Amino acid sequence: MQERVIFKTRSLPYLLVAPQIIITLVFFLWPAAQALYQSFLIEDAFGLGSEFVWLENYQVLFADSYYKDSFIRTIFFSLAVAITSMSFALILAGFADRVIKGALVYRTFLIWPYAVAPGLIGAMWVFMFDPTIGIFTYLLHFVGFDLNYKLDGDHAMALVILAAAWKQIAYNFLFFLAGMQAIPRSLIEAAAIDGASPLRRFWTIIFPLLSPTTFFLLVINTVYAFFDTFGIVHTITSGGPAQATEILVYKVFNDGFIGLDLGGSAAQSVILMFVVILLTVLQFRYVERRVQY
Repeated sequence: MQERVIFKTRSLPYLLVAPQIIITLVFFLWPAAQALYQSFLIEDAFGLGSEFVWLENYQVLFADSYYKDSFIRTIFFSLAVAITSMSFALILAGFADRVIKGALVYRTFLIWPYAVAPGLIGAMWVFMFDPTIGIFTYLLHFVGFDLNYKLDGDHAMALVILAAAWKQIAYNFLFFLAGMQAIPRSLIEAAAIDGASPLRRFWTIIFPLLSPTTFFLLVINTVYAFFDTFGIVHTITSGGPAQATEILVYKVFNDGFIGLDLGGSAAQSVILMFVVILLTVLQFRYVERRVQY
């Protein structure tokens, strides 16, 4: 029987949660409220005056073909990053789960990329795939593929997707490996005794039992691709060439800080916030029904 926690004073529980509540209010709710209010304003570039225009900023956005293209581009980008990073992480976790000798070193090397800052990851990939001095560009040239992400939009998008996915593989790897190690070995050994091959054991036993972990990572990777990839995009392509990699989070920065359209940028950030909330709700409401706990 679990005992109920009793505090000596009524104010103590509130004092214990007060720091987290203050952090949430100051760094999350207050900026979100400011962005919502600012999305109803049109301000001059110098910040000397503003006019309340209700939903005019949103009407301009939905009529803008560039914004629609950025929206579609972001959906493709987020799906590509999530699928790529989760697929590679699942494969690596499967191999790591079978390693006996040197397992700690192997797993440590796979976890390290998660500690690298997004801006630094972008700089690394720029040096590796630079059209003139990149070592991988030089090697690809020998097999007949001329990579130039500064001029070709498809090359730029592929490079940004790979860089963003590489950053997230380590995070996904940790959860997939933990999920695999939580599966009872008796189930896998019983399947092996029945003659099931390693691949068949993976798809019929291991992967279905990893569905809660996969569902959780699907939500996390979607949010990551929408928000946390700004540093990678900014470092590698700055949204180019010709806006080929300008996803929603980068367009908010580009229109607000470069174009000085503060009201339109705030409206974009509000829409981006609601899109992520909607995706998360849909994933929990419909995808979770297919999850086997």
